[in-house]
Amino acid sequence: MNVIDRIVSLFLDKGQGAYFGEAVTETEHALQTAHQAEASGAGNELIAAALLHDVGHLLHALAEDLAEKGIDGRHEEGGAAWLERSFGPAVAGPVRLHVAAKRYLCAVDPAYSAELSSASRRSLRLQGGPFSPDEVRRFEQEPFWQAAVALRRWDDAAKVPGLVVPGLEHYRPLLEVVLLKREDE
Repeated sequence: MNVIDRIVSLFLDKGQGAYFGEAVTETEHALQTAHQAEASGAGNELIAAALLHDVGHLLHALAEDLAEKGIDGRHEEGGAAWLERSFGPAVAGPVRLHVAAKRYLCAVDPAYSAELSSASRRSLRLQGGPFSPDEVRRFEQEPFWQAAVALRRWDDAAKVPGLVVPGLEHYRPLLEVVLLKREDE
């Protein structure tokens, strides 16, 4: 099975469950995030990252109520490592940093924290809370930090029950282009 078929299979097999305390499924959340990236004019790699930013949740076998049990599954690390092999750093980098981007935004944008859902606030505590000034400076030195901040904002807005957006197959050609580009590098 090629990686794109594996991704589709993951969403079909494991993406129908509730998205960690939100009123949408994992798949709905991923599709809404990708749709926002696409509507914003993001490049193919960042749209792919938006679609796949939570693939780490689908790869591990941890329960949906993980955060309620006080556990951070570090889905961003597992997902980024898995994506890096096929899609490279332009996709994996923003995925790896999207949790850190939440911590960053909480530190630099006072209004941002107030807009977080209760599930996001709960996971923020597990993830270490807002960054310190030193952590902000280090984050801003990361490659893909700005892409991760954009991804984070789309991620936070992608929790609308019943929102109609393009399905998984809409993104297959885009993922194929990103894979081919990676293979040509």
